[in-house]
Amino acid sequence: ESKNKEPTKKTSDGGAGCSGEGADGTKDLSEETKDRKNEEPTHEGSEGGAGCSAEGAGITKDLSEENKDTEGLSVELRTALAKLAVEQIPAVSSREQPSIRKVKTSDLPPLEHLFAEGLFFTLTDIVLFPCLHYFFVSLGDRQEQILKALPLLSCWYQRVQEVPGVKKAIVRCDIQLLNLPATVPSSGMLFPISVENKDKKMETMDHYFRGGPRPTMTKLEENGISARFIPHPCSSSQDWSILPVAANPIEGMLSPERALRKQQQLDNIISIVTKLAKPGDTIVDFCSGGGHLGIVLAHTLSSCQVILVENKEESLERAKDRCDSLGLQNIWFLQANLDYFTGSFEIGVALHACGVATDMVIDHCIMAQAAFVVCPCCYGFMQNTVKYTFPRSQRFKSVLSYKEHMVLCRFADQTAVQLPAERRLIGKNCMGLVDLDRALEAEDHGYTVYVTSMEPDSCSPKNNLIVGTREQLNAST
Repeated sequence: ESKNKEPTKKTSDGGAGCSGEGADGTKDLSEETKDRKNEEPTHEGSEGGAGCSAEGAGITKDLSEENKDTEGLSVELRTALAKLAVEQIPAVSSREQPSIRKVKTSDLPPLEHLFAEGLFFTLTDIVLFPCLHYFFVSLGDRQEQILKALPLLSCWYQRVQEVPGVKKAIVRCDIQLLNLPATVPSSGMLFPISVENKDKKMETMDHYFRGGPRPTMTKLEENGISARFIPHPCSSSQDWSILPVAANPIEGMLSPERALRKQQQLDNIISIVTKLAKPGDTIVDFCSGGGHLGIVLAHTLSSCQVILVENKEESLERAKDRCDSLGLQNIWFLQANLDYFTGSFEIGVALHACGVATDMVIDHCIMAQAAFVVCPCCYGFMQNTVKYTFPRSQRFKSVLSYKEHMVLCRFADQTAVQLPAERRLIGKNCMGLVDLDRALEAEDHGYTVYVTSMEPDSCSPKNNLIVGTREQLNAST
């Protein structure tokens, strides 16, 4: 039917408007059909009428036109379905070769799940909490019996309530918390554990993590390699009370607790960079985020130029607003992956560069012959890529395989404050070994490198700093 035609057309004066089968009726309907393309969008018709039983020639013509439109739509539908069928064919994968990318799960230690997705409280826990709460409520009299078979779920339910702010939100949502029964496994559990399995479990729970990093760490020690840390070389801290409010991390949308820890992290890096920087130097803050580090550096070292490199537009916009309020004229912004930065500079910094990003930052600094102060993060995300393979240094490569290095990386991520002290200590040693490998790689390129810890340790579970300079090379030339 025509696009301008009213979907419902009625005839005048009550009665069945389309029941006539005579020639006159056919003629009238034919003339009406010819005029339909020019009809107004709204037409008034008769009061009654069936309107759908006509068998005249005009109606036949209309039906023919509608059939043609339907056929056209069918062709479009068939074309769309054909495209879908083609798109279902899997494209050629651009991922790394399995020999480079894959590590068997059985060769890696189990993850510690304190919350839904691991060691940290995330949005997933917020989403799951009310759902599981009402599931527990629905159990009624069977609650105690069923929860005996779900001890980890019960522990999670109690643990989420201890997160700051959760109980306040629960009260506002009118949720009545449940007093769940003790979750200690009993002999009446639906899934009893055999004595043999208990023995195996106890065997793997010693603080050395049997089958985990101990064999790798022992292998390194036998070859004279162990984690080495030097005391932080600069004990002075920034006086945040004299800085403008816009330079304070709390202006970067952080809670007071996080802002305090961020200040402590910045103190450790700024004190080192201040000693390294000279007037006229260019300092690049890689993976800058909202600019917590770069903004304070630009304000403190007004004779230096600071460049923030970040791939998230929203973060850079937030940083630029803070810089505008401070009136800083020595800071620049580049929205890009750090791979795309090719400028020259004297000092490169990065706070909590995730996974391989730390190695990319150090590599950029080596190519620019610049000093670097880098705080690594997310060791568990490290893996071989097209550009970077692990271990990094020749010394580590001569001792460890890629798989053994990945075991170190996995345990280096287990330093969260919720974990037992023994496990955190082993995690810290694994962090030190992974960063020592990075330091030795830089030393192979003529750098003087040391690994230190940020102070206090509580400022971050990932509190290592890798500092590299070319002073020794420059002195020799």
